[in-house]
Amino acid sequence: MSEHHKFRYLLPPGNNFQFVSKFRTWLLLSSLLMLASIGSMFVNKAVRGDYMNWTIDFKGGTEIVVAFKDKATDKYIKVDPGKIREALEHADEDGIDVSEIEWEDENDVHIEGIVVRTPRFSALAEDVKERARAAFIKEFGDDKSTDPTRNRKISRVTWSGDRFNVKSLAPITNEEAAAFFATIDNSGKKLEVKPWSDEEKLQYATRDEGTKEYNQWYGIWGIDRQYQQMFEKTLGTNTSVLVVQSYGVGAKAGSKLRDDGIKSIVYAILLIMLYLAFRFDIRYAPGAAFATIHDAVMVIGIFAVTWTEVSLTSVAGLLTVVGFSVNDTVVIFDRIRENQAKLKDKTLERIVDISLNEVLVRSMLTSATVFATTLLMNIFGAGLVQNFAFAMNVGVIVGAYSSLFLAPPFFLFISKRYYSGPAPARRRAEAVAPATSSKTDTPDE
Repeated sequence: MSEHHKFRYLLPPGNNFQFVSKFRTWLLLSSLLMLASIGSMFVNKAVRGDYMNWTIDFKGGTEIVVAFKDKATDKYIKVDPGKIREALEHADEDGIDVSEIEWEDENDVHIEGIVVRTPRFSALAEDVKERARAAFIKEFGDDKSTDPTRNRKISRVTWSGDRFNVKSLAPITNEEAAAFFATIDNSGKKLEVKPWSDEEKLQYATRDEGTKEYNQWYGIWGIDRQYQQMFEKTLGTNTSVLVVQSYGVGAKAGSKLRDDGIKSIVYAILLIMLYLAFRFDIRYAPGAAFATIHDAVMVIGIFAVTWTEVSLTSVAGLLTVVGFSVNDTVVIFDRIRENQAKLKDKTLERIVDISLNEVLVRSMLTSATVFATTLLMNIFGAGLVQNFAFAMNVGVIVGAYSSLFLAPPFFLFISKRYYSGPAPARRRAEAVAPATSSKTDTPDE
């Protein structure tokens, strides 16, 4: 006799959950949760000063690229990003993002470094910057002097983070600027100017043909020098830390990225509606659109309540959630359409109930698989990976929920209201017509 193997079911076959009867409850609950999610952002604005915990991608800051060398061999080495994060955490640095980066130098040497993004723009206080700016103009901008080396006619002097920009009719060398900044006091320390590279020396010594001015940038050792010293202390005396590049990301550019991220979500929802309108018919599009909006709002709400950092990676995670939710919704709609053709003797409410029961296990298993994978990424990952995984964890849950409980009610309402039987006005007219005709056709006694 062959051994009988018993198949283990997640849910017993033939389950008959009454979904349609609870649709109003789920819609009411979801509407309240969406309002709470939106409200939490305004609470954050009042309490924390901003709607969301934006990263450097959206509110600007400084991006620093560092490389590492072994002092004994003078060769580039790879450093564990976890050690860099640990050093920044011990220094109470907030809103920091650390990620790995690889590139080739001019000698085709492969370098594995670290990118550190911080919301801080400068290590210099505003009063120090203004004092240095005024003193610089006084030192080099004397256009009435008979000394031609001092007759610079400076037209513009501005700060951008820890970089000092000067436009003048005569060049000001890096050595001159370094000697000047060494006289400026910054909390007991003198300001240090970074040396120009050969390329920068050539660039800043060339006058613009249109304005006839020299456009010069002087980098002041600031946040990058602080981080460099911090990392060297953490990594030990055998490792040297090299600041390869440091530049600021303006708040205006960050605002544009934020607006573009919002636009991408809106465009995704509109394209999904168009796809469903052509893939099925117009009855299916509003339900999928509401479910997608619900998913996006709920994920954003969780980010707002937990004050989790929102980066461009978060937007990528949110768009992935939208795609996952729509895929689940399309499977459900496809089953409803198939059952409409097969079960013509049943009411539309019953067809929806049967269809949802048939795809329930499939939806649960698919969502659980994705959730388990992203949960591990969330637990063991860090930085941008963890940020993406968190968005996916929340999105998978709300996406599965909205596909089952929010998209079908809209389809059912539109089908019953506009596609089932004559229009309401015609039905009322037909209800009145028999009574009127019966009186007319009855002969007088």
